[in-house]
Amino acid sequence: MSTVEERVRKIISEQLAVPAGDIQGDHRLKDDLGADSLDSIEILMFLENDFEVSLDDEVAEQWKTVGDIYSYFEDME
Repeated sequence: MSTVEERVRKIISEQLAVPAGDIQGDHRLKDDLGADSLDSIEILMFLENDFEVSLDDEVAEQWKTVGDIYSYFEDME
């Protein structure tokens, strides 16, 4: 079974065409990884599907870094 970090990193990697090994917890999706608003929505949808949850847009808007996403899903487990 993959860790939360591996699952999140894989989704971001696939959506942004960034090698998973290059994605760090302190990276910001828009500023550091080049995500635009459509990318962010797609990442949110894939996270919902992978973790089998429904997320409010407000929750995703609070995520500033990839590490914030890791923390959110780790707290759910």
